[in-house]
Order: sequence, then C-alpha cells, then structure tokens
Amino acid sequence: MDATTPLVEFRDVTFAVNGGPRIIHELNLSVAEGETVVLLGESGCGKTTTLRLVNRLLTPTSGEVLVQGRRTTDWDVIRLRRGTGYVIQEAGLFPHFTVAENVALVPSLENWEEERTRDRVEELLSLVGLEPARFGDRYPRELSGGQRQRVGVARALAADPPLLLMDEPFGALDPLTRASLQKEFAQLKSTLAKTVIFVTHDVREALLLGSRIALMAAGKIVLIETPEGFRESTNEYAQALLETLRTDV
Repeated sequence: MDATTPLVEFRDVTFAVNGGPRIIHELNLSVAEGETVVLLGESGCGKTTTLRLVNRLLTPTSGEVLVQGRRTTDWDVIRLRRGTGYVIQEAGLFPHFTVAENVALVPSLENWEEERTRDRVEELLSLVGLEPARFGDRYPRELSGGQRQRVGVARALAADPPLLLMDEPFGALDPLTRASLQKEFAQLKSTLAKTVIFVTHDVREALLLGSRIALMAAGKIVLIETPEGFRESTNEYAQALLETLRTDV
C-alpha cells in the first residue's frame, strides 16, 4: 500500500436492506493510517452500519469500501476479518473460554507457535491492566464489566492488526468505569499507533479519543473535524451536542 493511500476509504457508499430505506446515503470518508476517526451521532444515524461495512459484515448497495487500497469485496473475508480488530459493547467474549483462551483465539487460528501465543497473551493482558497470572485462567462470568472490556481490547489486538473497529465499547459500563477506560484507551492508542474507527453517541468520549470526529445524521456525514474544530464549529447539531456538556450536572 502506498504511503498516501488511506487505510480505509468509503467512496459514494449507499446501503439499504432489501430495497428498503437507505441507512447510509452516498457516504465518502477517508481514514489515514494511525488516526482515530470517531463516528458520532444519535441511535439510528448509521454509525454501526458504517463500521460493519469495513470488515464486510455488510456490503454496500452501491459505491465501494476499500481497506488497504483493496475493495472489501475483493478481499478473502476471513483474511479481512482476521486482520481487523473488532471490539463491541459487552466485549462479546466466548463464555466457555478462559480469558487467556479468548485473547489467544486469532493467533491460534493463524497457527502461531504455542510459546509465541502465550507470550503475546501475557503481554496484552499486562498492557490492558490485567495481571496474567491472576486473570488468565478466569472465565468471563468471573470478571466485572470493565475487566471484560479490557479482555475484549486485548483480544482485538492479539494478532497485531493494523486496524481496530470499536462499536460503543464502553457504552454499557457505569460512568466511573467508563471514564477510567476512556482515559486508559486514550493512552493505549497513542502507544500502539493503530488506526481506529470508533463509534459512540457520547460527545465527551468523541472529543477525548478522536483525531477527527465524523458527525452523522440520517446516514450522512454532516461534519468532519478535529476535536478543536468541532468545538468551534457553527454546525447546529454539533453545537447542540456541545451544549449537553455545558449543562451536565
């Protein structure tokens, strides 16, 4: 991939289900290597649909989505997904796998050597603040919500993918745990230098984590700005979201 090629690119992408109303409408977006683009907006605006088009959980009705310069429809879907970390709300861990087995899933599917996999699992659990000796043999049901989300992030990073897709990963957590994980992830992403597409409806989270914020409404991007530019924007929707910060008690 050429250094100037976006890691992810949407070109005039429209998506509708079985000829129904358009969920995404002629969307254009480029995500450069190493940046964190936050898709921000209310429920139903198309954020999660946009995210799922990247790892081909969905395919465009028209237009094209490119990852590393290749259309998603030209990728082997297994290779595409194994090369893309995916973190969802409540982590989506396998309940019958231990923490270590959950994190080791993709390396195992990629036939990594056992020692390499074990070292990677220990490295990542330590990175997300879970002591391997203490947590590796536990099952998801034995963890708190915040701990499960940490495991989900570690699993997404296990095979060292260039791209992370994160769909409201902290949305189901209590406010204190959520704030703590937001700060930890902000530090973590600067250390790892990954490309991240992050879905949220929380403007505070978007301002904290995004290199750029893509504000969505009715299946379209109505504003894309840096956090500083977002704060200074005259867009009425952006201003309404920012007003919620000023009125928080």
